[in-house]
Amino acid sequence: MMLDKSVEKVILDAQRNEITEHLIYERLSRSVKDPHNKEVLKHISDEELRHYNFWKKYTHRDVKPNMWKVWKYLLISKIFGITFGIKLMENGEEEAQTTYERISEFIPEAKNIVRDEDEHERQLMDLIDEERLKYVGSMILGLNDALVEFTGALAGYTFALPNTRIVAMTGLITGVAASLSMAASEYLSTKSEGDARSPLKAASYTGIAYIITVLFLIAPYLILTDAYVCLGLEIMDAIIVIFLFTFYISVARDLPFKKRFLEMAAISLGIAGLTFTIGVFIRIFLNVEVD
Repeated sequence: MMLDKSVEKVILDAQRNEITEHLIYERLSRSVKDPHNKEVLKHISDEELRHYNFWKKYTHRDVKPNMWKVWKYLLISKIFGITFGIKLMENGEEEAQTTYERISEFIPEAKNIVRDEDEHERQLMDLIDEERLKYVGSMILGLNDALVEFTGALAGYTFALPNTRIVAMTGLITGVAASLSMAASEYLSTKSEGDARSPLKAASYTGIAYIITVLFLIAPYLILTDAYVCLGLEIMDAIIVIFLFTFYISVARDLPFKKRFLEMAAISLGIAGLTFTIGVFIRIFLNVEVD
């Protein structure tokens, strides 16, 4: 079958995408220990290779994989978890499916490739069996509490104690105490629920998420001397944390991003504004001046 040059180029791009993803899934399958996840990844890898060979029948050419994409998604999966990595990659498959629909005008069998890609996504749902996703509720608890409570607390400290070193010291002491308190509460809560999660791990995820958020929010006060510049940077840090974590959860759990991000940002920034106002009135009422 003779292909138009423009059609051939589109098919070669699709062919390269298939061999690239075949390599990604193959390497991921070798890196995981869970037998179920390994089997699903290997199956998807074999399907991607089959798609590659399907396109090769029309191009009669071998195509090298995109090694940058391979290493990128392997690294993302290593750092943020395999579920996040593969779902992030699959979220970019919409363009590929549009490409297959275009090719199907010339090669009707391409529609089967689209159906296979949809099946892949359903199989990927079974891969949500990672430890970090089992404890995502504990991470959300620690992060949400740190953002809502601590963003507001630092805003209040900024006006009540307009010395960045004092704000940082007070905030750090408060943050460490609060993270330990949150971890202990999560430990007792998880233990009383009697679910499959480890109470100690749940407590660790909550405490670590809390203290990391606290350190990130305090950072400007440890570096700069202008309290109000630090407050502005703290608000920016809070928005960055909310954005990154909401994006992670929305990808890993197939949840809507925009609504969750706006809701979390509105709550955190609203509490910060309220607490800042309370700090102003407390300082005026007590007539406190700190140099």
